[in-house]
Amino acid sequence: MLIAGNWKMHTSRMEALALAEASARLAAEVGPAVEVTLCPPFVWLEAVGGALAGSAATLGAQNVHAEDRGAFTGEVAGPMLAELGCAYVIVGHSERRQLFGETDAIVAAKLRQVAHCGMVPILCVGETLEERDGGQAEAVVLRQLDAALDGVDLSDAATLVVAYEPVWAIGTGRTATPEQAQAMHRTIRDRLAAQVGGAGAQVRVLYGGSVKPGNAVELFGQPDIDGGLIGGAALDAGDFRAIAEAGASVASR
Repeated sequence: MLIAGNWKMHTSRMEALALAEASARLAAEVGPAVEVTLCPPFVWLEAVGGALAGSAATLGAQNVHAEDRGAFTGEVAGPMLAELGCAYVIVGHSERRQLFGETDAIVAAKLRQVAHCGMVPILCVGETLEERDGGQAEAVVLRQLDAALDGVDLSDAATLVVAYEPVWAIGTGRTATPEQAQAMHRTIRDRLAAQVGGAGAQVRVLYGGSVKPGNAVELFGQPDIDGGLIGGAALDAGDFRAIAEAGASVASR
């Protein structure tokens, strides 16, 4: 099970180090059944990586450019992230799609770049409230999934993580019911298995819609939910610990 903290554009350096040190201790305590990874802002990657060094916790980035290098002011390249020790990179987050105009084609290019650099993409897919109310939720998610993975070699399930993030449940306090989340996770897993066979069925699929200590056990207990992409709760060491411990309790069943 993977518990990934997406800090977004939050934390001072001191706050980042405190959260990282707490997560390093947490990773040791929850044991090998749960992997803890942190995705801080770019400017804190090196500091957070240093705080996690020697621990079981891993480091991730929130974004990447699709090219190795070039005249792209303000962007960060995959080889840079790999050199800093990133194991994961989030691609296609709904905020990148909605606020920064990232298309399915851009997301696909970034995903291939992450894989090319030896890191694991955490591919985000999900529908808006309007799309869900219009009966388009499944079609939207599968379109995003198919576009991002077109031509990608998934012979090894460890080379991809998918995060289902119902956009209407991010930062709103609303959460998909466990049954709603499970249904979409099953849809995603079935499509992955249809595309690439056995390896696709083993890809970890995370839930990314307002996971909190109070709902984590029920969500993680669903058969096709393999952890969470945690936003707001990842900024509170106690909440993040409770969520990871919920994952460990489910994994030990």
